[in-house]
Amino acid sequence: MLNIVFMGTPDFAKESLESISNAGHNILAVVTNPDKPKGRGMKMIASPVKEYAIQKGYNVYQPEKIRNNEEFLNEIKSLNPDVICVVAYGKILPKELLEIPKLGSINVHGSLLPKYRGAAPIQWAVLNGDSITGITTMYMDEGMDTGDIILTKQVEIGENETTGELWERLSKIGGSLLVDTLKLVEEKKAPRQKQPENFTMAPMLSKEMAKINWQEKTSLEIKNLVRGLNPIMGAYTFLNDKKIKFWRVQNLSDKDFLSIHEPMREYDYKLPQIIAGTILLADEKQGLYVKTRDGIIEVLELQAENSKKMNAKDFLRGNKLNAGSVFE
Repeated sequence: MLNIVFMGTPDFAKESLESISNAGHNILAVVTNPDKPKGRGMKMIASPVKEYAIQKGYNVYQPEKIRNNEEFLNEIKSLNPDVICVVAYGKILPKELLEIPKLGSINVHGSLLPKYRGAAPIQWAVLNGDSITGITTMYMDEGMDTGDIILTKQVEIGENETTGELWERLSKIGGSLLVDTLKLVEEKKAPRQKQPENFTMAPMLSKEMAKINWQEKTSLEIKNLVRGLNPIMGAYTFLNDKKIKFWRVQNLSDKDFLSIHEPMREYDYKLPQIIAGTILLADEKQGLYVKTRDGIIEVLELQAENSKKMNAKDFLRGNKLNAGSVFE
């Protein structure tokens, strides 16, 4: 059993905290980000990690900053932890903190390092259409995800899997891998593997990237954008100056589309010339299909402004979209 200070914030981190708690480790304290206002009423909301910690009766710290915070650093020193475990905490940690525990500070990261160092590794794996990703545990140093690797676990990404779905899967794998890692650390058998230099960064996502560029993106790129931003913010487009978010789409070739929809034979020779973003078919029984630069996407789930998410056929029962209209 190890004496652990745990640092983390979102549900991804909560899975790791729960796993090491269930494994019997002694949680000395839990450090998480301060509560944040949310929703129309701007009610202060605790992080998933804090909620779990309170439920378990753990001491919770929520410093506004870590750097140059002598009071907080002295508090952690006084706890005399064997290990500090950091999972999606949300801040770069100073050397003074990382060197406090006797057996080191350990991080759970949502990629196969050195690919996707940075804030959004899971999101970028989906956005880029990767077929493989995984979890890495590592000893922490002052750099951004640059420490020595301890263990990795590789997983396949489903071709239709969203960021939210992959996030949930990896959070559970991360918790399990952290338990395995701590066992090796406790037995002083944890390996240290230097990271290769050919790393890839995974920066924070921006709102600007969520707008679909019909002229530049291929069907597959649009599909990956949609699933990569689900459920974070949603990829969006405009029709008649109104924003519409796409939550799930499927990409088709022109040939596939024509084989499914016999009445659309009139498009047989016209499809390559039709402007990307043009609605080809909007029917509550047949669905919603949009021309792209190199093919067609079927929109499976979408959301109008100030409305809720709907599957396309339900959406079309209450919202009139006309074939020939062009998404901006």
